[in-house]
Amino acid sequence: MEIIQSVQNRIYQIRGQRVILDKDIAFLYEIETKVLNQAVNRNIKRFPLDFMFQLTKEELELLRLQKKQVNELTPNLRSQIVTSSLESWGGNRYLPNAFTEQGVAMMSGIINSDKAIQMNIAIMRAFVELRRILLIKSDFKLQLDLIKDRLSGYDAQLNQIYDAIENIMDETVAKNKWDNRTRIGFIKGDNV
Repeated sequence: MEIIQSVQNRIYQIRGQRVILDKDIAFLYEIETKVLNQAVNRNIKRFPLDFMFQLTKEELELLRLQKKQVNELTPNLRSQIVTSSLESWGGNRYLPNAFTEQGVAMMSGIINSDKAIQMNIAIMRAFVELRRILLIKSDFKLQLDLIKDRLSGYDAQLNQIYDAIENIMDETVAKNKWDNRTRIGFIKGDNV
């Protein structure tokens, strides 16, 4: 479970997709990033744009800022296993590649070491776990929305009941005022 948590901490949301970066995959596979990218470039037909894309300078800078903010908020919670390689991207000549879940699955066909196979399985499990968590959250949000809709319907009905009770109370108060008023004028009766 610790490996899956470590992998989950390396999965980012970029361009609306969950991706893992080439440097992180290379770290997990225990190979150099250069070796990983060379293998990808030799098999580039296996990696269409929905499997892999290269980050822009703006996206890379945004990731650096996010990583810096996370580290500032939780400086004592950093783990040596979980520490991402975002900090060491300063001097690279190339922008990093981002691999979607399908790209990581395709990676298993081109990098065939025992460590790569084990880590590929862990990465796929991490993606599946993230998807499960997101489904639970979206299901919970849907249930909350349904409850809110039901309560808002009852809210309107309760307001109508409150208005009817107020009207009855107003009529009763008006009738009591009329019945208990001081009478003026002639009294009708036999004792006149």
